[in-house]
Amino acid sequence: MMKKLIIGIFALSVNLLPNMVMAAGPSVPLMEAGNDISDQPSLQRGAKLFMNYCLGCHQMQYQRYERTFRDIGIPTELGKEQLIFDGSKVGGHILNAITKDDAAKWFGAAPPDLTNVARVRGSDWIYTYLKSFYKDESRPFGVNNTLFPSVGMPHVLQELQGLPTPITEEVEQHGETVIKVVGTETDGKGELSVDEYDQAVRDLTNFLEYVGEPTRLESEALGIKVIGFLVILFILAFMLKKEYWRDVH
Repeated sequence: MMKKLIIGIFALSVNLLPNMVMAAGPSVPLMEAGNDISDQPSLQRGAKLFMNYCLGCHQMQYQRYERTFRDIGIPTELGKEQLIFDGSKVGGHILNAITKDDAAKWFGAAPPDLTNVARVRGSDWIYTYLKSFYKDESRPFGVNNTLFPSVGMPHVLQELQGLPTPITEEVEQHGETVIKVVGTETDGKGELSVDEYDQAVRDLTNFLEYVGEPTRLESEALGIKVIGFLVILFILAFMLKKEYWRDVH
């Protein structure tokens, strides 16, 4: 029995290790997203960006349209008209039509489901990733990413940001001088200014953080109420204890 348990734990560790390493990512300083999932206008803008730029490849198979619209303050009819493009029912999950085989053929691997990406990667990672694409003609889609080198994804927000150029410097690595990309610089050809693009990426990151834990605000509000109830109950119990023990002392 113990032998089977050890083997099972070892097998689980082997399966989880690649995901843990991938989640850790390279040693690139992360930018602070500064999210606020109580900011409904930001969530609404983030939902619009996701549906228009991300859903073609990445789905959210554990999140429903109707729940999303209700939580972020979008009227159901308006959400159906503006954010559901494939005729899906409003009560359905947020899915796309791309097959895993086609995705693997086009991108080298099937794009991951993004329902829980913020919980796995963290909001700062997502925010930094979306701001770290740069021009690299050696890559299949003509772009690379400082946070995720050799990324197999195109820069889907390129029309908003433009195509950043890499900022490089010479560094010593294993006794050799190599050229390393340390940052990016926008080419100014995007539809948005630098500040506007930063806000757009923050909105998209905010939306992904909300989707990762849709009940978070409700849970936090309920937690405050429970703590308040326990505090009042403690005061009443303490006063009752003093009343019972008054004659004893």
